[in-house]
Amino acid sequence: MTDTVFVTGLAVHAYHGVMDHEATVGQTFRLDLVLDVDLSTASRSDKLAHTVGYDQIVNVASLAFCTRRHRLVEAAAGAVAEAVLSRFTQVARVKVTVHKPHAPIAATFADVGVTIIRGRQDRG
Repeated sequence: MTDTVFVTGLAVHAYHGVMDHEATVGQTFRLDLVLDVDLSTASRSDKLAHTVGYDQIVNVASLAFCTRRHRLVEAAAGAVAEAVLSRFTQVARVKVTVHKPHAPIAATFADVGVTIIRGRQDRG
């Protein structure tokens, strides 16, 4: 399947991180989501019911990312992937990238983060 629905640059404020101040002050993260979905029916029917709505993706991802504090962004990304796969049965695979632009690193950098890819076969 080569069809995707995506949301790029979703800004969410959360409290993930290993450092104490990350738990109290938090920071804005950016999420990119790519959902593998068969869009053949939607492309013919022109009906929202045959796809995954962007607003639904944003709601599910934001809630999953912000509800619980994680020390690692890897765990936060995993929570988002699991929530997307649980909520949207038509999604075969999801790619979640978490950008942490204010990571506490003593260096100048453009971006740091993680990308995980999870599919239905990966759920255990």
